[in-house]
Amino acid sequence: MAGLSHRQTEILNIARAFGRVMVEDLAKRFEVSAQTIRKDLNDLCDERSLTRIHGGAIIASGVENLAYEARRFVAAEEKKAIGAAAAARIPNGCSLFINIGTTTEEVASALTSHEDLLVITNNLNVAMLLYRHPRIEVVVAGGTVRRADGAVVGSTATQLIGQFKVDYAIIGASAIDEEGALLDFDYREVQVAQAIIANARNVMLVSDATKLRRSAPVRIAHMSQIQTFVTDSPLPAGLANICHSRGIEVVVAMDKPAVDIDDNGVDATPATLRSA
Repeated sequence: MAGLSHRQTEILNIARAFGRVMVEDLAKRFEVSAQTIRKDLNDLCDERSLTRIHGGAIIASGVENLAYEARRFVAAEEKKAIGAAAAARIPNGCSLFINIGTTTEEVASALTSHEDLLVITNNLNVAMLLYRHPRIEVVVAGGTVRRADGAVVGSTATQLIGQFKVDYAIIGASAIDEEGALLDFDYREVQVAQAIIANARNVMLVSDATKLRRSAPVRIAHMSQIQTFVTDSPLPAGLANICHSRGIEVVVAMDKPAVDIDDNGVDATPATLRSA
């Protein structure tokens, strides 16, 4: 990255701090045109430092996940919409797993008006959101707490989850590849997620479209193992075909253009849509 300008270096620092950068905000901050910022972002994407998203870019990552607090800033409005749409599909009087993730936390936030729920979770943030509500019973999986994000991971958490058979599982993923694999970064977290999937009657994946532009090294499951996919924009053709052929219900929580991923896994959405 030796050839970066001072502005591009600053843009990269901002992205590292907040998880994402937006064209409009950067243009105002640096007092340059949106076109200039788009060129900067494209250069940083060419360096594989950033990955383009609609209206901006996020930190590129294939081995290590973004810091948890930074992830809260990535697609924040989209995650909130996904959370509300997912919660609307959960009936009162049921049991469910909720695993770790900023999007699954949005589902939990949207469940607070539900009644007579039993929630089993390995996410301390979810537990803190729900335990105060008298009509929601919360069971927290035991085990090692990951300081980075409040996830409870390891064999103890997996064993506790195996003692339940619930109506719904709400899961997230760090990446979804074009073949329908759900991917993550921490194999201990993946083991818990796999136990959650195995012990739920209905599995609901909640994930925004930025996950289609990322990669991660550890396989959680395949799309064929879920029943419902709640996301923020229409799926690219390949993934849409997988969902259709497997009978997976796709719920689009926002009115946005479809994501277009090229053969190299790069966002190929036309610039007129991407940079809006």
